[in-house]
Amino acid sequence: MARSSSGIVAGLTVVAIAAVGFLGYQASATAPAHPPKASAQQPAAPSPAASPHVADPAKPVAVPAESGTGSRVVYSVGQKRVWLVGENGEPKSFAVKPSTAHPKPGTYLVNSRSGAVTGSDGVPIEHVVRFATADGVVVGFSSRVDGQMPEPDQSKKTGGIRMARTDGDAMWAFATINSKVVVVP
Repeated sequence: MARSSSGIVAGLTVVAIAAVGFLGYQASATAPAHPPKASAQQPAAPSPAASPHVADPAKPVAVPAESGTGSRVVYSVGQKRVWLVGENGEPKSFAVKPSTAHPKPGTYLVNSRSGAVTGSDGVPIEHVVRFATADGVVVGFSSRVDGQMPEPDQSKKTGGIRMARTDGDAMWAFATINSKVVVVP
């Protein structure tokens, strides 16, 4: 019995290797001879002169001057960006998708956190860091569990300022209860 089962395994292995090889050949046969250059696939970036809030992705985005000093989370509604500024002043910055309810400019404190919940839009989210209320809706930072960052449904009042999961991990580690959050226009 041992001989026949090892023969079956060997036969299946040969078939699997042949199938992978054939699929690889098919993929290479349908690939263009000269793939387009990476820069041709990327849309042209808007001119910084066209919008004061468009940043050059090759340059770090400066922390807004009106955001104060010390350790803090800075959220710019207009730039759709967050900075995590540590005691050393070195910021980590990333883009976010704002919610439909926007907190007024000012200084807030993180008042609650949740590891994983369902968002006000019905989507499973994680690393929720809440700090304000706007238009009767609780506002906070979070990441969708599925990793997506679609535009929010403008017909609904939502308070989730969404970010990529890796950025959500950084926010979760940085913004503990009573951490300062500064909202700027």
